[in-house]
Amino acid sequence: MKKIVFLLVALAFAATAFAQLPSVELKDIDGKTVNTSQLSNDGKPMIISFFATWCKPCLRELKAIHEVYPDWQDETGVKLVAVSIDDGQNAQRVKPLVSGNGWEYEVLLDTNGDFKRAMNVNQVPHVFIVDGEGKVIYNHSGYTDGSEQHLIEVVREHIAKK
Repeated sequence: MKKIVFLLVALAFAATAFAQLPSVELKDIDGKTVNTSQLSNDGKPMIISFFATWCKPCLRELKAIHEVYPDWQDETGVKLVAVSIDDGQNAQRVKPLVSGNGWEYEVLLDTNGDFKRAMNVNQVPHVFIVDGEGKVIYNHSGYTDGSEQHLIEVVREHIAKK
């Protein structure tokens, strides 16, 4: 029985690891509707970071990435899409948080958790790297100081393989 459960978990992870982005309608912080299956970066990789305003590790990760994001963009063209999982009541805190930190990320609001469920996100922070064709090539949950460097290394490795 344990082998079957392990196999099912492994298959679910493998499906998530190579799947196209699911189609979920979200709003950006300005109220514009965005379909997640249409997220793109002109053939270049994207980082999708699920976060919440109340999640301290999430905020540390996004702040750490913010410090190096212009360099990452210049070097690789990578784009970061931050997806808030705050519910409707807390979603009003997202735009002031983004503005106050000067984040230049595309920020989406997943107030009902539809995209979170579709991407099999169980805890935040949870980060995905998506290739230029919209396929998930890497995902990771949790954050420790400095682990943002691993993200850019994965992006660099992917670009070098092309």
